[in-house]
Amino acid sequence: MKKIIFLSAFTIIASFTQAQLTYGVKAGINLTKFSGSDAGDNDFLLGFAGGGLVNYKVADAVSVQAELLYSLEGSSSKEEDYKAKLKAGYVNIPVLVQYNHTSGFYAETGPQIGILTSAKASISADGDSYSSSVKDQFKGINFSWGLGAGYKLSNGLGIGARYNFGIPSIAKNDGKIKLGGFHIGLSYTFGGNNE
Repeated sequence: MKKIIFLSAFTIIASFTQAQLTYGVKAGINLTKFSGSDAGDNDFLLGFAGGGLVNYKVADAVSVQAELLYSLEGSSSKEEDYKAKLKAGYVNIPVLVQYNHTSGFYAETGPQIGILTSAKASISADGDSYSSSVKDQFKGINFSWGLGAGYKLSNGLGIGARYNFGIPSIAKNDGKIKLGGFHIGLSYTFGGNNE
């Protein structure tokens, strides 16, 4: 009898949890740049971001979404006689609270941790190009706070835009350099409420 009760309870809980959980993939672009008193004059860098997500419905209009994304970030600068880019690869893990309207629109906010995987500086001047790794000049972790909005279709497709505010300096020395910017992405989710 205990086994029957346990199996029944387990089945009910598993079904409930599965109905509240959706999985998905997403891909998009970043427009990032450095800010802070020691960042100097720099422009936005266009980079790719992509990975997976899990969304858990907490209440009728509230869900929590965690993502695992590879993200190319950094900055660029251009003068008459040279071009420079700094490209940094991050594995970003945002955890966002979403308010979901019945129309499909949503708003989201939450923290993001970024794990640095690479950092490369390149300069083009007078027809010559130079590049080198500068990973040792940056901290291995970047914290930011995201604020965004988007729209989800009932078939699982979605589009969203987010701005990530860099919080601490990412420079290893005493310099004040923060990294933040826009993320615009398309997503597709399945499971849970999409079925």
